[in-house]
Amino acid sequence: MPNMSLKKVPMPEQAADVRNKNFEEVAKGYTAEMAVEEATRCLNCKNKPCVGGCPVNVHIPDFIAKVAEGEFEEAYRIITSTNGLPAVCGRVCPQESQCEGKCVRGIKGEPVGIGRLERFCADYHMANSSEKAEKPQSNGKKVAVVGAGPSGLTCAGDLAKKGYEVTVFEAFHTAGGVLVYGIPQFRLPKEIVAKEVKNLEDLGVEIKTNMIIGKTLSVDELFEMGYKAVFIGSGAGLPSFMGIEGEDLIGVYSANEYLTRTNLMKAYREEYDTPIIKSKTVAVVGGGNVAMDAARCAKRLGAETVYIVYRRGLEEMPARKEEIHHAMEEGVIFRNLNNPVRIIGDENGRVKAMECVEMELGEPDDSGRRRPVVKENSNFTLDVDTVIMAIGTSPNPLIRSTTKGLETNRRGCLVVNEETMQTTREGVYAGGDAVTGAATVILAMGAGKQAAKSIDEYLGGK
Repeated sequence: MPNMSLKKVPMPEQAADVRNKNFEEVAKGYTAEMAVEEATRCLNCKNKPCVGGCPVNVHIPDFIAKVAEGEFEEAYRIITSTNGLPAVCGRVCPQESQCEGKCVRGIKGEPVGIGRLERFCADYHMANSSEKAEKPQSNGKKVAVVGAGPSGLTCAGDLAKKGYEVTVFEAFHTAGGVLVYGIPQFRLPKEIVAKEVKNLEDLGVEIKTNMIIGKTLSVDELFEMGYKAVFIGSGAGLPSFMGIEGEDLIGVYSANEYLTRTNLMKAYREEYDTPIIKSKTVAVVGGGNVAMDAARCAKRLGAETVYIVYRRGLEEMPARKEEIHHAMEEGVIFRNLNNPVRIIGDENGRVKAMECVEMELGEPDDSGRRRPVVKENSNFTLDVDTVIMAIGTSPNPLIRSTTKGLETNRRGCLVVNEETMQTTREGVYAGGDAVTGAATVILAMGAGKQAAKSIDEYLGGK
């Protein structure tokens, strides 16, 4: 009989007043007993709506059934038949709007904790299995992948399983893309990412770091080197700013820079001499997951007061509810319906305050959300010494400016056939944030998966 509890088995986690002072993982994961108990809540629905909500089509009821039986390795095998990064997805996917959002159990209670169970299976495998992935027999065809983020790694893994000789070219010194420079250690330990990357290398994927495609090598040169197809998964690392007075002051960061210094350059560890301002009072402008990550990092780096400044209300914030909840628990102060108009500096050119205005919500805009409108004569000042802009990113123009035949849209994103992920140049495919702009890890993985299928059909003459 299914477990008909209306609530998920709670996830153990660090206490808020402890975790906001360290970079250890917040959520501690299920024990085997917890995982089995949660798995028995699954009804194993005949039409499997949860699978339709997963961008990489994990066979969700099948793997959960194995968890319920205590067959954790078999559950892991089922997951990895379609998902090459399960430990990552189990931690950072927005399950509430995807697989869990389709779960029948969510109609009269909480959905099954699909993400928590996926994470458990991946962690169990890493802790208990020494089995290495076997490199398939080569088919002799070479494919180049630009970018070692979630989209590129997924594409590379799927092609390697089919026998292609895959080389990933990564601009940074470490593979992982946003998984290592953007998402903090307390949400996604970098050791987990390294293990997932090692699994792909065991399949035969070669990863070359410190390789900036468009500068070190061009796309044209990759074809000249014998690569028969190229996948571009270079992400969206170009930060956006508001264009207001004072954004050039010392103490103003883009969220990308702040998170890269914190995560990839290990600013939170004393043995690393990473240049970063150790702030007392921080304002993070934005309302997405990146804003939550930046605010929570600032708190852990010693800031006494951290504000989230967002021009819409709490309900309109695009960040995951879980991330908002965690940030609030950790003492981050939310200034909703506020918007900056000027950053004020001192005589040394350093940030000392931020002038804001109050907002109110008007009629819906093109996105369907109510448009924020400035309240007259509502200006006020926040005393801060650091401002972090987390208002979005766009793709770096380097690749498109050095490669003929690649069309982009008005946002600078590569134009692709949505069914095949092929760009406007033959043999060149793209996916992830380079195509969509900043989006989720799992959507980037789905695009990489679709591109791998299309590349295989293209090179196989299908």
